[in-house]
Amino acid sequence: MRVSEIMTTQVKTVSPSDTIQKAAEIMKRIDCGSVPVMDNDRAVGMVTDRDITIHAIAEGKGADFPVKSCMTKSVVTVNAKTDAREAANIMADHQVRRLPVVENGKLVGILAMADLARVNIFVRESGQALKEISERTHTNSTVQH
Repeated sequence: MRVSEIMTTQVKTVSPSDTIQKAAEIMKRIDCGSVPVMDNDRAVGMVTDRDITIHAIAEGKGADFPVKSCMTKSVVTVNAKTDAREAANIMADHQVRRLPVVENGKLVGILAMADLARVNIFVRESGQALKEISERTHTNSTVQH
């Protein structure tokens, strides 16, 4: 099964100059924790709820702080023809839960871990990818009291 068969095609995005408030409003409206950052139809990053919290709010930045100042600049993408199992492995390898789908450099969709889980034959693979993401995140983080 190809990514194109299960991806979401109606993707909400922000630009690097948009505010973190706009990004947060989009996340709230579509009930997700990340939004692709697009510049001239090209994926230039992702902004997550964690990016906003850690790199903006915790540093005393206001709601009008630009997305480009806190976004994750290294964006991992796949194309629509990528095998869904391979995409799940990419998610695990890069510790991400969503992958922008691009064709000729342009955004055509987004693949979420939930998209993989909805396709019964991929439940095990997406569950394993999520487990690996969570394990790596937990292992790489430190808790300070």
